[in-house]
Amino acid sequence: MRVGVPAESRPAERRVAGLPETVTTLIGAGLTVDVQAGAGRHAHASDAAYRAAGANVVPDHPAGRCEVLVSVQPPTPEQAARLREGDITISFLQPNAEPELVEVLRANGVTSFSLDLLPRVTRAQSADALSSQALVAGYRAVVEATRRLPKFLPMFTTAAGTVPPAKVLILGAGVAGLQAIATARRLGAVVEAYDVRAAAKEEVRSLGAKFLELDLETQGGVYAQAQSEEFLERQRQLIAERVAASDIVITTAAVPGRTAPVLVTNDMLKAMTPGSVVVDLAAESGGNVAASQPGEDTWLGEVLVVGARNMPSTMPVHASRLYARNVANLLVMMTADGRVAPDLDDEVLAGCCLTHRGELRRELS
Repeated sequence: MRVGVPAESRPAERRVAGLPETVTTLIGAGLTVDVQAGAGRHAHASDAAYRAAGANVVPDHPAGRCEVLVSVQPPTPEQAARLREGDITISFLQPNAEPELVEVLRANGVTSFSLDLLPRVTRAQSADALSSQALVAGYRAVVEATRRLPKFLPMFTTAAGTVPPAKVLILGAGVAGLQAIATARRLGAVVEAYDVRAAAKEEVRSLGAKFLELDLETQGGVYAQAQSEEFLERQRQLIAERVAASDIVITTAAVPGRTAPVLVTNDMLKAMTPGSVVVDLAAESGGNVAASQPGEDTWLGEVLVVGARNMPSTMPVHASRLYARNVANLLVMMTADGRVAPDLDDEVLAGCCLTHRGELRRELS
């Protein structure tokens, strides 16, 4: 069977779903790989490197010529219309955001898998692209904040006096938040963090940051769940003082399938020191910061709010390496004897399968 890796065509997407190293993995599983010319240019993977790994470099988008299409962003409805019954797609398809595309996939009898829906179970960890890309986003958020902050992050002792370290507050201590904590600590900042999950406390402390103890009930489990507006209002009241005392605030709180909760209000921003920077990693899903706009830098008084948009794509080399491995691992999971034949009784594959044989396997909200 033939696997197609297209050049990403959606705006600002610089990652690629396959690299020469994962081409080798797929060929080893008995598959043939077609890569669209120029697909890996932003990740510094040349067409010659793909050929050396055994791939066929083709001039056009491979939809309609390959039985399996792997991509970062999902195909457009026009590209999906070229897919045939029984073809398979793997991407970051968000079904509620693209109902027209989902309908095209369903009507064409395409079996589509969304890494956005991958179950968070142990067997799926090697294919967990949400976590791998969150790691990139958490690191990059600190880099972007540091670039914009008109201050040092570490403490310096000089003949002209001592420069105190910057204070960084991380709201949300999932994969992105923990990576942000680790990066800010490496750069010498004093870091505080908060998460509604009780399990996050020890993870935060293990990275050398202070965990904010708030007079709020905590959640069990590994992943955050939606909270009531009353809870969120109380949370905002309790963290307002810490936001005001911070030079950098990075927010990472997102609930899959729901609008991100607002954690930082405009009044809280106005209380921050002039020159402070806030990075909202949840800007694309509604935003944790009231003033944020996806892809834009917004000033509220003298405080800068950075609305993140596709932050992993700003680091296409390592983001592509991680994502391509996630995709290859998922594909190998459904491949035997050179044929891709997903077993939808498998909890991992069933959990991220969106359409199959003309049926929609998950309700859209």
